[in-house]
Amino acid sequence: MKYLHTMIRVSNLEQSVDFFINKLGFVEQRRYENEKGRFTLVFVAAPESPDAPVELTYNWDPEVYTGGRNFGHLALGVDNIYDYCANLQKHGITINRPPRDGRMAFIKTPDGISIELLQKGDALPVAEPWSSMPNTGTW
Repeated sequence: MKYLHTMIRVSNLEQSVDFFINKLGFVEQRRYENEKGRFTLVFVAAPESPDAPVELTYNWDPEVYTGGRNFGHLALGVDNIYDYCANLQKHGITINRPPRDGRMAFIKTPDGISIELLQKGDALPVAEPWSSMPNTGTW
């Protein structure tokens, strides 16, 4: 058995591709458009994990997707959680759960799917502004 990918439905393909590629730093692997089925698939992956992509599924006919905590979250390991979160903020991404402990933070995709950010290796020393930053919204 081999794990292939995780699929999430997105309501705005361009916004989601921008989020994953230009803000998170993923790489687009491939794209498939099916005119008869009226959908587009875009596979994106973290540079260090090309064998574990996220499939962004965009259905051309509008649908409303409601998030459920039953999905949980995607998780990414980053080299420096403070620098990574600061860069996300510069790109307008809300840090829903700041990395107060130097180890873990949460953000959300444009469609409200939680992404857990984890410091690779040991936690970084606790530092401001993160240690006193409150949670924003849900995560």
